Amino acid sequence: MEWWHALVLGLVEGLTEYLPVSSTGHLLVTQRLLGIEKSDAADAFAICIQAGAIVAVLVLYWRRVRGIALGFVGKDPVGLQVGLNALVAFLPAAVVGLLFEKPIKHALFGGDALGLWPIVGAWFVGGVAILGFARWHVRDPRQPQQGRPMESLAWRGAILIGLVQCIAMWPGVSRSLVTIVGGLLAGLSLAAAVEFSFLLGLITLGAATALDAKKHGAEMLSQYGAPMLLLGFAAAFLSAALAVKWMVGYLNRHGLTIFGWYRIGAAMLIGSLIWLGILH
Repeated sequence: MEWWHALVLGLVEGLTEYLPVSSTGHLLVTQRLLGIEKSDAADAFAICIQAGAIVAVLVLYWRRVRGIALGFVGKDPVGLQVGLNALVAFLPAAVVGLLFEKPIKHALFGGDALGLWPIVGAWFVGGVAILGFARWHVRDPRQPQQGRPMESLAWRGAILIGLVQCIAMWPGVSRSLVTIVGGLLAGLSLAAAVEFSFLLGLITLGAATALDAKKHGAEMLSQYGAPMLLLGFAAAFLSAALAVKWMVGYLNRHGLTIFGWYRIGAAMLIGSLIWLGILH
């Protein structure tokens, strides 16, 4: 891996981690375009640099994270409620992930038969779903904060968000997309659903990063070295911070529609490259 490979992967990770477009799908496609051979070390690198995106959200939402931390020591009841809801929402993915993530990945990417088609399919279906959801969930521009605040989320709503998060184990679906939609279905406002998705991501992505670092961290460092990892981390941190700031402002004004069209366009582009034999 060249230094600019690490830079590009970090930028792609940060820009796509919290947008409803699937960072996993983008990273897998980017690795193929860069000619990076599939391996446990390459997969671990792609997962571990998402720590940069995690830290970006910790910095941007440090007041909320601080409130959650104070809640667990009995000093912030609202923070405790939000923190407990995030943990409840994390549990379904934790259980399903431990049981089925490896079989899912093996079935989809264990050989060369399917290639990148599962990602292309997920991008397209997700794009159509976003456009359909946008038509159903019509937003009144005079009331941009339709729905309840995050603090009002009940445990049933947290479980619903956690269950739909499991769908994102299919590469290309987007954890951010399904958790935002899950939050809206649970009655949250768009702003609240986005923020809860970010907070849930801290736990889900943090657990995935720690697990993969434990399994393949030594192999990854041996093959690529610490400087490459730090470069990818820094690129992911900066690009994620910019993407999150832009996304929050954009969604509050315009909604999810643009991401539906983007996903459909990306699916058609990558599908065409695969069909033409340019991308494998």
